[in-house]
This record gives sequence, structure tokens and C-alpha cells, in this order.
Amino acid sequence: MFKKLLSLFISKPAKLEPAVTKTKKPSKPKVEPTRIGELGEYKINIQLDQLPKECQHLNDLLVPNPKSRSGYSQIDHLIISPYALFVIETKNYRGEIKGTRTDRYWSVSNRFKLYNPLMQNYGHIKAVELLLTDLMNVKYISMISFTMRCRFSIDPELRKIGSDELVVYDVELTEFIQRKIARLKIEQPSPCFTEDEVRAIKDRIAAANITDPVIRAQHIEKAKNLKANAK
Repeated sequence: MFKKLLSLFISKPAKLEPAVTKTKKPSKPKVEPTRIGELGEYKINIQLDQLPKECQHLNDLLVPNPKSRSGYSQIDHLIISPYALFVIETKNYRGEIKGTRTDRYWSVSNRFKLYNPLMQNYGHIKAVELLLTDLMNVKYISMISFTMRCRFSIDPELRKIGSDELVVYDVELTEFIQRKIARLKIEQPSPCFTEDEVRAIKDRIAAANITDPVIRAQHIEKAKNLKANAK
């Protein structure tokens, strides 16, 4: 009897609950700069697909350019319209972009320099001209597209639709192209090319595009070295 009473006051050992391990939420993968660039190009491609059917476009072209130190020109986007060819260079910088048409170098937030993108794009235009030497009076519009991560402190003329050299934000790229075409239609009511000629120009340039990955890799490496040596 005494043992039974004593057992009432002796506490039973608590059952051990299994340890709960907290699992950390997986962190969002960091987007590498190259991936950011790819996403930017993808968004631009979607925009360009919305252009009128009379326009044709090509992306990521590598064409021979004997006047270039690397031997080639890499063109981000080319729009072929009945009134003009739009050669587009895309840039992805954060900060204040300062520069004029004639400055050899532009600055980014006064921290570092970039080669004047209009001069760079002029070389691209010359490379396209070499592929179309038999065509007369081809009008070229040079366009530099920056992301919204920057702001402009540039020559105001480069933002006016009357200029043949335009600096725009990526989100307004197609707007500027359409406004420029509308203006050209007023200035020259008769188009320079028929729809068949537009397609023929596209086919000719596409045929000249170098897709060999080895040559492309060599071009990129040369471009990097030239850029590094210029600093």
C-alpha cells in the first residue's frame, strides 16, 4: 500500500518529442549580368515583333567589317523598313549618362568612361553598307537603346525625332521607330523599297551573318582585349 502511494508522487519521465529542424527558405538565385542582358534583349525582341508587317528585323548579327580592328561588327538589332534601315546598339548601364555627338568617350556617373556608342554604331552601319553596295540612297538611322536603370544628360538633339541619330530608353524603342517612320513618310512619300525588296535585303544580310561559335567567341575575346587596352 505504501509503495502504491509513493508511486503517485514520483513523476514519470516526459516523453521526448522529436527535434524539429527548421528548414531555411531557398534563397532566390542571383541573376548574373549575362542573364540580365539576355532578358533585356528578349524584351526588346518582343517589342520589335509588334512593329508593322512592312518592317523586317534581325537580331545578334556578326558580319565582316574590314575596317574594324576585330575584323567584324556585332549588331544587336537591325530593322529594315521601306523608308530606312534602323541599326540599334543596346546598352545596360546604371547611373547618369553624359555625352555629345562629338565626344570620343561618354561618362557613366562621372565614374568611368564608355566609347561613344554613336561612333561605335557608325562602324556597324558601315559594315551593313558593305553588304548593300549595289543599293542607292539607303537611309540609315542610328539608335542607341539604354535600359531604365540610367538617366540621360546628353545632347538634346539626340532625343528629337528629326535626328538620324537617336538615344532612347529600351521601353520607348518601338515608339521612336514608328514616329521616325511616320516622319519619313511625310518627308519622302514614296518608299525607298517595296515589300519584296525589304525581304530581299533581310535575306541578304541574314546570309552574311556569321553563326560559327568559334569565330563569334574569338570576336568577343578580341573586343574585350581592345576595350581593356583602351582604358
